[in-house]
Amino acid sequence: MDLSRLDRSTVPRHVGLILDGNGRWANARGLPRIAGHQAGELALFDVVHGALEIGIEWLSAYTFSTENWNRDPDEVQFLMFFNRDLLLRRRDELHDLGVRIRFAGDLTDPRIPDENKAYMQESEALTAANARMHMVFVFNYGSRWELTEAARRVAAAAVAGDLDPDALDQATFASFFSVPEMPDLDLVIRSSGEHRLSNYLLWQAAYAEFSFPGILWPDFGREALLDSIVEYQRRDRRFGGAIDRPT
Repeated sequence: MDLSRLDRSTVPRHVGLILDGNGRWANARGLPRIAGHQAGELALFDVVHGALEIGIEWLSAYTFSTENWNRDPDEVQFLMFFNRDLLLRRRDELHDLGVRIRFAGDLTDPRIPDENKAYMQESEALTAANARMHMVFVFNYGSRWELTEAARRVAAAAVAGDLDPDALDQATFASFFSVPEMPDLDLVIRSSGEHRLSNYLLWQAAYAEFSFPGILWPDFGREALLDSIVEYQRRDRRFGGAIDRPT
């Protein structure tokens, strides 16, 4: 990567990835959809290495949504085992790189194989002391689920007398999320040219910038990541404030 294009003073702290286009990439090549997911893994880890070079602190990748259960059962089963095998193949690499592995989503869902849950817990424990970058696998996740679950937990805490409803503020509410210490998103990148969030980190993306490169995810990589960040650095983030313009 040509990092001379990068302004080190405005590197986004938290970048979110919506990995879109694996199936279309495979279909265009006459391959089964699972081949697209396999190629997508290579793209993801090229991006991880690029993010480390750039100096991103948090990287969140949408690997399985709550709506993905509606896909063909064979593809869902493949994705379950694929995510498990991905951890087996890659967690030592991430650990050696100093990356802390995190998971956001409903990991108590009985549809997730117990073996997957065990590998997730082991991966989090193995990398818990790492601080070079936080890598969040957004798995079995939907923002509506997260917000509803947080509201349920807030209500339960209030009923138990552990929380004063009058003292509830945004920070306290967010402390009931899957990864409470996750910072807000600065930049969301959705590959393949689609222009929607698909129930992804809606609260955290409240003031995020968006990049929609027309690249199917398996063709994405560290150079495309850098392109999106350079574009992001040209923008004026005002967080609801006004900007004075000459008259």
